[in-house]
Amino acid sequence: MGQQIRILLVDDHSLFRESLSRLLQAEPDLRIVATCSSATEALGIIERETVDLVLLDYDLGEQEGSLFLDAAKTKGFRGRILMVTAGMSDAGTLRAMEAGAAGIFLKHSPPAQLIDAIYKVMHGEMFLDSRAVRSLVAGASGKTDEQRSSQLFTQRERAVLKGVFEGFTNKEIAGQLQLSEATVKAVLQQLFDKTGVRTRSQLVRIALESFNQNW
Repeated sequence: MGQQIRILLVDDHSLFRESLSRLLQAEPDLRIVATCSSATEALGIIERETVDLVLLDYDLGEQEGSLFLDAAKTKGFRGRILMVTAGMSDAGTLRAMEAGAAGIFLKHSPPAQLIDAIYKVMHGEMFLDSRAVRSLVAGASGKTDEQRSSQLFTQRERAVLKGVFEGFTNKEIAGQLQLSEATVKAVLQQLFDKTGVRTRSQLVRIALESFNQNW
């Protein structure tokens, strides 16, 4: 990254905040600039401190993390937001992604996977826990027939899109599908052309509007 990633940790459980802070501070490229327990506190912090990444719990007791997502966007926050949560409803998962979250990490996953997720989202990628992927697809199924038919994907495009959903690189997707990396790049370009977006994160969000088949 060239410099330390400045992180704000938002979670209403003090023990989890302290444990996660110690874990992340052990990484030389990561720095915890602040921790807090509410969306209101977090919004004040991003106004005072330079924050590159917010690790945001969805369930903040009396508040939902979505309050921070919406308000941070209004304030023009330019950093990335990774949901770190014990679980989210299908509707909450879909709403968070549509509100600009860069990914969803489930707390019971291995700590090393969180480090990987942080670096991925800070490089402009999206990180989605495989269980969150299923929720996203389930949430997309609630769209209208007109919305679902607005974009039609081929079987190969769906297979590549699944890899994007799960946060795999082009090389990893190619290996899973037994394709060349050049073919995967070509399929991604087709998806970009169909949806009219430019980044993988935007591709996932647009695809949610029409992607309604289980894997």
